Amino acid sequence: MTDRCFIDTNVAVYLLGEDPVKAARAEALLVNRPTISTQVANEFINVCTRKLGLTRAAAHENARALMRHCEVIPLDAATVDRAMRLGERYGFSHWDALIIAAATLADCTILFSEDMQNGQVLDGLTIRNPFG
Repeated sequence: MTDRCFIDTNVAVYLLGEDPVKAARAEALLVNRPTISTQVANEFINVCTRKLGLTRAAAHENARALMRHCEVIPLDAATVDRAMRLGERYGFSHWDALIIAAATLADCTILFSEDMQNGQVLDGLTIRNPFG
């Protein structure tokens, strides 16, 4: 059985980055159709336009491609509530706690993120830096 994986926004952004090794690793993660949340899709669009300088149309095209290759789950009241509890318990920012909450509620066992502590286990979810 394959572990259900969730990818953080920072991993998805490397799909468009200038580092070919990281881009290839991010692309390899899409092969197994990882899970993302609507938060990840929205943050991806924001990074594309504000940091990468893409037009809105190009950012939207890339976000649609990302969503075609992933299972996209919505954020709801239960996700926000779990995020608040995770933030209080572990001290995560609210945005990181939302990522973790969405991943755990989607029954993912691995969260690929470059921004969190590699190897940390939270409620059955292991954080892994795919570039480390």
